[in-house]
Amino acid sequence: MQRLHPEFRLNGTSHDAKTLGAAAQVWVNDDDAETHALGIFILEWLSDDTNVSLQTSGSTGTAKQLDVPKASMNESAQRTGTFFELRAGNTALLCLPIRYIAGKMMLVRAMTLGLHLDVITPKTTFELNGKSYDFVALIPLQAQQNLAQLKRFKTILIGGAPINTKLQKALAATHSNCIETYGMTETLTHVATRPITYPAVAFRAMPGIDIATGSDNCLVLNVPYASPSTITTQDVVKLVDEHSFYLLGRKDWVINSGGKKIIPEQLEETLGAVLSIPFFFTSLPDETLGEQMVLVAQAPKTQTDALLAMAQSVLGADKHHIPKDVICLDAFVYTATAKLDRKATHKKLLANLGL
Repeated sequence: MQRLHPEFRLNGTSHDAKTLGAAAQVWVNDDDAETHALGIFILEWLSDDTNVSLQTSGSTGTAKQLDVPKASMNESAQRTGTFFELRAGNTALLCLPIRYIAGKMMLVRAMTLGLHLDVITPKTTFELNGKSYDFVALIPLQAQQNLAQLKRFKTILIGGAPINTKLQKALAATHSNCIETYGMTETLTHVATRPITYPAVAFRAMPGIDIATGSDNCLVLNVPYASPSTITTQDVVKLVDEHSFYLLGRKDWVINSGGKKIIPEQLEETLGAVLSIPFFFTSLPDETLGEQMVLVAQAPKTQTDALLAMAQSVLGADKHHIPKDVICLDAFVYTATAKLDRKATHKKLLANLGL
């Protein structure tokens, strides 16, 4: 059974393994999905099994189940504690779904480091009831919707999805306590960080993490406590030096139009400085080019011409970066963590076009 730090508190209550296990037995029978999931994970963590089962997001390929040693999660928690100077008795907030690795690791950090952890329903907008915390992890949408409350946190980790230009500017101007993270299930969350600035600076690997690039300039990670072999991602990067990199986009989304490879996330960052509605670039089949790049926007069809004119104005310095068409959808598809589901939205796009 896993040992709990004697300073660990959960929603104000001190627990050892026995009392926490007893509470979890009650929570697994709760009708609330998050409370049920919390109980399930705690019982799995406290069991005699050396591994836990995790669902990957697909950052290194197809989403899959992983059996991960609890020792690896403990090591990740210890490294986070050292890097961010967390101490026993520090306060932390868990406002992410416990079903995913980010939520699980917040709980593991609390149990391992002796944090006083409050767990609240993982909603886009949350209420702190006047409390302040030393440590929290958020997705960008939560940061966007709770800007006025970010001053109540000493250290804020933001990850799980790209930070749009509007939010990046807002955080850079007024919230020096915010840190963008890079990581995935296979690395047991963050392995690189950067302060949120505008313009953005490079991500820097955390101590003990080695980085390199493989085929197609995709990032390769050596995370010794998480994997005995290197982890090859689907993230296209530009290495600055042996410790730092810029994240350019996903290999999955690269558009090959007439032999010209276009990374849509780079264009989205540029256009996002002036366009605040949800949008992304993707490809459609083209007999001549193989793939043609199009701009897909969550907007009324009446805005098609205006959006195309805006894209031409902002991106026109390179003719390959001007979309061949603009397609408006009534709604995009999002994941459970409020991240744009590009594959599902692209599928919806094709269905609307009869392709």
